Amino acid sequence: MTTTPETEQDMMPVREATDWWSTGISRIRPGEILLRGYPVEQLIGEMSFTGMIWLMIRGELPTRAQERLLEAALVAAVDHGPQAPSIAAARMAATCGIGLNSAVATGVNLLGDVHGGAGQQCMEVLGQLDEEASAAGGDIDEAAARLVAEYRAAKLRVPGFGHRFHPRDPRRDPLLDLVGKAVENGEVPGRALRAGIALERALSERRGRPVPMNIDGATAIVYSELGFPPELGRGLFVLSRSVGIVSHAWEERFGGTRIKGPLPRPLLASYDGHAPREFTPKEPEERA
Repeated sequence: MTTTPETEQDMMPVREATDWWSTGISRIRPGEILLRGYPVEQLIGEMSFTGMIWLMIRGELPTRAQERLLEAALVAAVDHGPQAPSIAAARMAATCGIGLNSAVATGVNLLGDVHGGAGQQCMEVLGQLDEEASAAGGDIDEAAARLVAEYRAAKLRVPGFGHRFHPRDPRRDPLLDLVGKAVENGEVPGRALRAGIALERALSERRGRPVPMNIDGATAIVYSELGFPPELGRGLFVLSRSVGIVSHAWEERFGGTRIKGPLPRPLLASYDGHAPREFTPKEPEERA
């Protein structure tokens, strides 16, 4: 078919419409589903879910080492019980008669800067520390000590270190061991691991006691070593924790309790307002 200026002009509205949601992730046509260029039927049964996550986000297939590290981080962050507000909220929502998807969304929506966002923040700190150490001639310990002092002076927490439940987070060592082996094998650069260990050392020296990394710090190292930007680090944490949220919301649906509040019956929330007092209605003329 020969195109003329008139036919090209006629096609412009169609092109503008199809470009509205232009994407390099997937192409859907009758009888065809391409994901990052690969036919979905070739991926089914051959690609792991972790590998699929990498492919969809990064656009290329992961190496075995990349897939192994990503999977380890996703597994490690999958759940932390009803003590986690996101889990508790999802369970509470599940007793209120809403659908499972709504209960899950309730939990996911609680993952913000304070609960769930420390991994992203730690990735940013690790990147900052690595840059400062490079600018200062490579002395990572000196740069870490300065950073810790700055946070302490500003009365801020260094994200990714210490835990309110665990003296030493049981997820730290296996994750860092995997990263360490990947560094030895030349599979990841090791810069984030070096920065994280230096920060851990500086915090412990400053406090006079061990301040080990928590899950946020350990996964921040993994995601940084794999080349994910900090904001995607939070996205991956949300993806991982969603598995735990789904599991807890589903379990709670069959718990037999309806409208389950934050406190067990018959406990009531503490009250620190006025003592009981009488209300004296105003006379009609006083209301005017």
